Amino acid sequence: MATDKVTSLEVAALAGVSQSAVSRVFTPGSSVSKKTADKVLAAAAQLGYRPNVLARAMKSGKSRIIGLVVAYLENYFYPEVVERLSVELQKVGYHVLIFLAPVSSDNVDKVVREIMDYQVDGIVLASVSVSSDLAARCQSTGVPVVLFNRGHADPNLCSVTSDNFAGGKALADYLCSLGHQRIAYIAGFSGATTQIDREAGFRAGLAEAGHDLFARAEGNFDYRTAQSAARELFATSRRPDAVFVANDHMAFAVMDVLRFELGLKIPEDVSVVGFDDVPPAAWPAYNLTTFRQRVDLMVGETVSMLTNWIAAKEPETAHVVLSGELIIRGSTRRYGDAR
Repeated sequence: MATDKVTSLEVAALAGVSQSAVSRVFTPGSSVSKKTADKVLAAAAQLGYRPNVLARAMKSGKSRIIGLVVAYLENYFYPEVVERLSVELQKVGYHVLIFLAPVSSDNVDKVVREIMDYQVDGIVLASVSVSSDLAARCQSTGVPVVLFNRGHADPNLCSVTSDNFAGGKALADYLCSLGHQRIAYIAGFSGATTQIDREAGFRAGLAEAGHDLFARAEGNFDYRTAQSAARELFATSRRPDAVFVANDHMAFAVMDVLRFELGLKIPEDVSVVGFDDVPPAAWPAYNLTTFRQRVDLMVGETVSMLTNWIAAKEPETAHVVLSGELIIRGSTRRYGDAR
């Protein structure tokens, strides 16, 4: 039966190795031969030994814990992000503490202060933003912070994002190329850099094609709010013939309202495009044209940036912007095609 009284010295004696060898076996990333590891693990199993992670953290000054703050978990994009970040961080010897936070920076600041009480080695903020004051505090205490899918005005903060401006512009270019004339936009949370950049790119693309934005409503990255936005834009006699919804999660809400409440056909009556390319976007029920974010690359850059910063023990400023891809599916059609 396992007991916390078993020590690494006893494991070393039974395995016939040094105490430092036992320590290396239970330290992620340490160099140890398979033969030694097998002997140590067999001895540990026989004695019921488990390493005291907390004690090791107090001794080394490293908790091997990363705080991950996330909002919008109802959006399919973020459960995938949480899973991939957790897996990739575990591969390099870190454990993840997940904290849920509202989207406003004031509330996020409170959560981040709580995380710092856990003596985390670093923090990833997934689609939430911190105030400049808290960012400065993190810098002064030496806690690396990386923003995932968010930008920040502070040049000293690290961030990893898709090229949201280019994505918005690509969607505008595509809708204009199909011949649409009355093109609308349903916005996300107004304080999010992703929303700001996507809309800016979309408007720029429309302007290059000689179009003005036909109509606009706010969905706040929320399913129910997006439903209300769809009713606002489409329950009129002169409705849009195409709409860009700032993320897929809202686009599904909009498509549900258009079909099941307003009796409109997609794409025959209106083309709909989204942003993210979450798994349901490819389901036959939605078949959504969207702009794909490369989650695999975003996660890889985030983990690399964070762990390099921790190892260097000094701030490493970086702003990584990754290209995405326009994914064309059946929710769009050429304007004027036979219905």
